Amino acid sequence: MSKLLRTPRECASWEWELDDFAPPGLESALMTAARMSVPLREHGLLEPTALKWPWYVHGAGGIGLSTQLNFRGGFDVEKLAQQIRESRPIGFPEAQVGNITISGFGTWIDATGAENREYELVRISVDPDERSLSADLSVFHDIWGRFDFSGFPHPEVQERNAPRLASALQELDALLGKADPGEATYFGRAQGYGIGEPDVIDGRGPDLTDQL
Repeated sequence: MSKLLRTPRECASWEWELDDFAPPGLESALMTAARMSVPLREHGLLEPTALKWPWYVHGAGGIGLSTQLNFRGGFDVEKLAQQIRESRPIGFPEAQVGNITISGFGTWIDATGAENREYELVRISVDPDERSLSADLSVFHDIWGRFDFSGFPHPEVQERNAPRLASALQELDALLGKADPGEATYFGRAQGYGIGEPDVIDGRGPDLTDQL
């Protein structure tokens, strides 16, 4: 059972526009995801095990169907692209692949120094839109910031986890180009390679548990 509370929306996200990195399209999106997963895997943040995407039709929008593909053994771009195309809903022969989310387990370190596995500790996504390639990275837990979701400081947890995320983000910037911070949410915002500092009152951050 997970020890971590998880937000319904991201605490922080980072976005890359990749027109200068690779051409648009499904294979390019999967190649980008494979390359993004390398530093995340090296820092113990994400071992990809699943892809999930919605289907849509040009001019009509989403069709209300999505597909999840579980896999092992790393990214085989050609094989995964073939499996994705073969999973197109039979009733929608013109359906196209929407934004692809890449999920898996990562490792976080608690205040005692013990390592714990968590699903979707970090989540990445790539958009195979035929006009422009883009990608993003999102986090949903309090281990990256100065305060937990109740507003109490937890410096030992932050010190054991935030530097790993920062290092991975720096390596992704070196690979993809400079990221833009994603949209701020009720639960936080990206600032540099970490979580933005919230308003602090009497040594405590905001209590966000009413929305968890």
